[in-house]
Amino acid sequence: MSHDHKHHHHNDFEDASIAKLWISIGLNLIITIAEVIGGIVSNSLALLSDAVHNLNDTVSLGISLFARKISKKGVSRQKTFGYKRAEIIGAFINLITLVIVALFLIKEGVERFMDPQPIDGLTMFWVAIIGLAGNLITAALLFKDSRENLNLKSAYIHILSDALSSVGVIIGGWLIMKYQWYVVDTVLTIGIGAYILWHSYHMLRETIDILMESKPDHLELTELEDQMNFINGVCGVHHLHVWRLDEHQILLECHIVIEKEDAMQMEKVKTKLKKMLHDKFEITHSTLEFEFEPCTDHHHEILHSH
Repeated sequence: MSHDHKHHHHNDFEDASIAKLWISIGLNLIITIAEVIGGIVSNSLALLSDAVHNLNDTVSLGISLFARKISKKGVSRQKTFGYKRAEIIGAFINLITLVIVALFLIKEGVERFMDPQPIDGLTMFWVAIIGLAGNLITAALLFKDSRENLNLKSAYIHILSDALSSVGVIIGGWLIMKYQWYVVDTVLTIGIGAYILWHSYHMLRETIDILMESKPDHLELTELEDQMNFINGVCGVHHLHVWRLDEHQILLECHIVIEKEDAMQMEKVKTKLKKMLHDKFEITHSTLEFEFEPCTDHHHEILHSH
């Protein structure tokens, strides 16, 4: 009964996060339209760059929603691991578009720097305030779920960075209203672009690592081998591969050498190894192949990732 209850609770969490994503998409779309109109009316490149950032957030949330729905689909004969990686691919596409947008904004900002133009600070100021309000509501909606999901975390960080850039545009609008410092608009545009690039880089690295089936950063292969060799009955470990299926699940496969006379103890050794791997290294799924002699080609396969 408790299992059913837990499963039901998990479904509730899924449904709630999907509803929040829908609300967030609506809010962001409204902000984007307001900022595009405001940017054109006021001639503010910073406001337009904030709108582009916001549009990307809307797309980001859409991808998150789509990926969230897909990743709930179960395992099939064709997709034996299920659709767990859908969210990682979603985050990856999202981050690539963000990098392109950021580079474009920086280029536009530099061109505007060479050729400054007058800007309506009042429009810029009020539209950015609308943007900030929308971002803060969205961030509050996504905060809880973003803590346990890389895909929602990427959406949440987008929203937060957008809120920060809105604050910048508000200050910029005020400075232009008061002192006609039009150059502030350009500085903000380049700043927003650079900020997007910096954030995207770190998250892109993590998503690429998962897609490339890299070893999780917190695991040391030598320590892993030592701990496995330490288990009674294990004579050697080779063909060791460790990778992540998504941001939660770590998988391992390897060959274990045992003595012929320990053949009857094989199941006991396997149980101990699996328990140790799960408890010490948070490895959710391990495939262990037992043999009495190390297989000959393992020299090519020994991995010592750094």
